[in-house]
Amino acid sequence: MKNLIKKIPFISTIARKFYYTYIVPYKRFAKSEDYWKERYKSGGTSGPGSYYHLAEFKAEVINAFVKEKEIKSVIEFGCGDGNQLLLAEYPGYIGFDVSPDAILQCEKLFAMDKTKSFKLISEFSSETAPLTLSLDVIYHLLEDSVFHAYMERLFDSSIKYVIIYSSNTNRPASFHVKQRKFSTWIDKNRTAWKLVKKVPNKYPYRGVNDNENEKSIADFYIYAIL
Repeated sequence: MKNLIKKIPFISTIARKFYYTYIVPYKRFAKSEDYWKERYKSGGTSGPGSYYHLAEFKAEVINAFVKEKEIKSVIEFGCGDGNQLLLAEYPGYIGFDVSPDAILQCEKLFAMDKTKSFKLISEFSSETAPLTLSLDVIYHLLEDSVFHAYMERLFDSSIKYVIIYSSNTNRPASFHVKQRKFSTWIDKNRTAWKLVKKVPNKYPYRGVNDNENEKSIADFYIYAIL
């Protein structure tokens, strides 16, 4: 299908959207990261949560926090296609992702911005920052071992603050989504860290009557080491 899409330019945009929205999620993948590698390789995006009003809401909350706390550098685990980052106001930034295509896209998008750098998660070398971010990532970590390793890296890389944008409830896995009550993990494994603020979503997803492309299951959870 991917080769066919490339050969028909005038429908390529629609076909790519259909492919990563309706075909990729239903394919079988050995690992959850394979889904995202395939999605970005196929021309997919980070999803509606990183675009339009949902992206603006996220940027509003994070930018205000960075300014208030005078944070000089930020590390994000799961930078995706970089669209969310276009709205960011961070003095310094490192973005990590599992997808080589996502990293390449970010490098092109911010080629003239020397305050930002991007790396594959396999290239992580114990970098730290006053603030680490996890935006719309945790509920895409299907494997327990991957979730555990991700949470360890997220907190161990932060000097002071961690901001998580996610749902915080347990739900059975459905295709490429598995909602997790991550706060339980934090209370058990990173006891020095405390929730200092929760910011409810401005556009909460309430159920089947809501458009999931316009609403979100995620809220902001801001942790600090005390």
